[in-house]
Amino acid sequence: MKKNNPGALLPILVFLVLYLGLGILFEYVMAIPMGFYNIPIVTAFLAAILTACLQNRELAFDDKLEVMAQGMADKNIITMLLIFLVAGTFVGVVGRSSAESVAYFMLSLIPARFAVAVLFVVSCFVSTAMGTSVGTITLITPIAVAVAAASGFGLPLCVGSVMGGAMFGDNLSFISDTTIAACNGQGCAMKDKFRENFGIALPAAVATLVLILVLSLGTELNGAVSQEYNLIQIIPYVLVLIGGVAGINVFVVLLIGIVSGAVIMLATGQVTPVDMIGNMGSGASGMFETCMVAVLVSAMCALIREYGGFEALLSAIRKVFKGKKGGQLGMGLLVCAMDVATANNTVAIVMANPIASEMAREYGISRKKSASILDTFSCISQGVIPYGAQMLVALSAANELGYELSAFDVIPNLFYPGLLLVSSLIFIFVVPEKSEEKE
Repeated sequence: MKKNNPGALLPILVFLVLYLGLGILFEYVMAIPMGFYNIPIVTAFLAAILTACLQNRELAFDDKLEVMAQGMADKNIITMLLIFLVAGTFVGVVGRSSAESVAYFMLSLIPARFAVAVLFVVSCFVSTAMGTSVGTITLITPIAVAVAAASGFGLPLCVGSVMGGAMFGDNLSFISDTTIAACNGQGCAMKDKFRENFGIALPAAVATLVLILVLSLGTELNGAVSQEYNLIQIIPYVLVLIGGVAGINVFVVLLIGIVSGAVIMLATGQVTPVDMIGNMGSGASGMFETCMVAVLVSAMCALIREYGGFEALLSAIRKVFKGKKGGQLGMGLLVCAMDVATANNTVAIVMANPIASEMAREYGISRKKSASILDTFSCISQGVIPYGAQMLVALSAANELGYELSAFDVIPNLFYPGLLLVSSLIFIFVVPEKSEEKE
């Protein structure tokens, strides 16, 4: 057991002050667009690690390097980094036209009255297949704007439905960076976390869909949206979904998606071989910052654990949250707090992982359940904060098309995150515990 040392948590405080403080300054005082995302998060973590290295002078600097190296050398960290890079390559290969094809195909089949429900369902599918909520919002929001303009549905409702569906897939997808971070950080198989998570997310999604349909029935329609689409381009997504649900190794699943996507995109003339290789590199390089954050956080947390910071945090949690159910709620609130502070659910999960692992052992929470709680609660908070990437990208896409929209117009229409919170609390406090094998 490490000694109880609250001062060891200072590096986390330094990171939050730098990142959150500068983010608020840039976004709301200086009115810089996407202000939070102009803060170099890697630099903020380097400052936090420097703070950790200056602490505890009883430990030599070489010994501190050894502690950080052991933290970074964890098998789960290495696996996480490799999956991030391969998932980025997959997204680079399939491109954006595949997601648009799904949306326009569904809109061509379903009556215009159900167009908003289609936007939600399509966003659920695309985000689950692509593994990115921001990418889904970027692709589908212009379609949502077109639906609002042509049909008579309110733009906040259309955009809110897209954001809700995007967070559904962000929470469940096998290639989502949040899923990768949660599963590898907690040491559980992705298929186990998916099954645990699905029972929470599906009721919330169904309730959201019903609510959207009820609101849609009372809307007077003006027209519909139509656009060309190519169904063959959705095959890589479908293969990745089927392989993931079937429990095939994630690297094999992603390799199948990359190969099938490359063959289809080349055969249909969507891209040249040279551009395809460039897109693979761009997709992988898009994950570099996330990979670097994972490495730096693991190094920082190794020092905090060595100094006794985690033991201090766990002692505080024990005083407030009692029993297994209380521990699960405490774990969820922990990752929510980190997400609100960082405005990045992947970073929040990576930061919470080592603390959540200690909590899981302390409270007897299974690995798949702890991974599910971390991913779900981080997506709940990320889906509603007005300065998160998801909200900022959605507003930017609408504004670029000439529509004035604010976060506070959209937030009342974010049904899915609210219902996901209700479903999560029911899952923790009402649903009986299943008998689980020893892990």
